[in-house]
Amino acid sequence: MPDAAPPPTVLVVEDDPAIAMGLKKNLGFEGFGVLSAPDAERGWDLVEKKRPDLVVLDVNLPRMSGFELCKLIRAKYPATGIVMLSARDQEVDKIMGLDLGADDYLPKPFSIRELVARVHSVLRRRAEAKQATARHRAGPAELDVGSRRVTLKGKEVPLSALEFDLLLYLVRNPDRVLTREEILNRVWGHDYFGTHRTVDNFVTKLRQKLEEDPEDPRLIQTVRKVGYRFAASAAPAPGTKKGRG
Repeated sequence: MPDAAPPPTVLVVEDDPAIAMGLKKNLGFEGFGVLSAPDAERGWDLVEKKRPDLVVLDVNLPRMSGFELCKLIRAKYPATGIVMLSARDQEVDKIMGLDLGADDYLPKPFSIRELVARVHSVLRRRAEAKQATARHRAGPAELDVGSRRVTLKGKEVPLSALEFDLLLYLVRNPDRVLTREEILNRVWGHDYFGTHRTVDNFVTKLRQKLEEDPEDPRLIQTVRKVGYRFAASAAPAPGTKKGRG
């Protein structure tokens, strides 16, 4: 009988000893292997040496910020999950974290049950993506699921982790009308407490990067009062201008 797969490893990068201890205890109780670091430099060292499956990363760290560490992790280890924590409950910080490649963002104070749920959700989404290694077409763009990269006319289009997940879900459901609620549940997960406006904002970003005319989209179409449809049959021909990064 083969040995059971080891549990996912979670690295906690948090400079508050009490919070770090609480996270280690609760994540360990959930069955994760848990590592910890009190600052970004030591956190990066553990990422390089131990290759954790997911990093719980505080924004406000001494010397190097959590945003900077997030950027480093995402550039070198695109398969690593990242959940960011911050005492600053400001939309601009959340947007910055997600744009840098974080999978999720949780303001302090937070419920440990919610954090654990989000960790499970991120790991589940990334495990599903890892199993699929196919390439998909999105009009003139190509998605490489294994490397989580999108290219347009041979040039890579920078997408955040959630932008990629959203595009992949749309592409895998061509010409289907998808409600905003369905998209939230399947891309962000049932445990995510977002609104329909979250979906709208991310669709806008994808259109800016992939559509020939983001104001008159042909690829990701709006279905009024319902949601969106990936119009595979109406995809623009190769020749699309480069979207705004």
